[in-house]
Amino acid sequence: MASMQKRLQKELLALQNDPPPGMTLNEKSVQNSITQWIVDMEGAPGTLYEGEKFQLLFKFSSRYPFDSPQVMFTGDNIPVHPHVYSNGHICLSILTEDWSPALSVQSVCLSIISMLSSCKEKVFFLLQRRPPDNSFYVRTCNKNPKKTKWWYHDVHARKVNGQIISPEDSKTLFRSLVCFPPVFSTLLLLITYLVSLV
Repeated sequence: MASMQKRLQKELLALQNDPPPGMTLNEKSVQNSITQWIVDMEGAPGTLYEGEKFQLLFKFSSRYPFDSPQVMFTGDNIPVHPHVYSNGHICLSILTEDWSPALSVQSVCLSIISMLSSCKEKVFFLLQRRPPDNSFYVRTCNKNPKKTKWWYHDVHARKVNGQIISPEDSKTLFRSLVCFPPVFSTLLLLITYLVSLV
């Protein structure tokens, strides 16, 4: 517990003194507890999110930094993005299986800025670009996004039945999606397999 608090104090100072561009620590959020922070975020200039304001909620367990923080968007403005659910959950591998104790709050913030900045469209045929299973997931998911068993999908190549298949070879509509919760993953694997037989 003492090592977790020491690490959080160090990261808190780093975030206060040298925050990533467009990020500021909400000082009120850390007055009562060091294990829950709110980071105010502004969309990066020159991106689809320029001028928009968001809030990220960080929750740290007693196992931090060996256990990743729980991170999600919160507040009234959740960004419309193919990897952000309308309840604020974020599909980003460093928040789960790719987490390392060498990472920090700042590196998570930079990854989220990068994820949002690389988005090419928020609306597609008058529909918001949320994950394809947004409605189902939001109705059925756990409040803690870390309880979701995400399946991360490499957009450049993937394995189907042990064989590497490039997106050009795969005749599937799902090649631009990067991650899915488990229910959608099973359906996607079945569709991908059936398409590969054609």
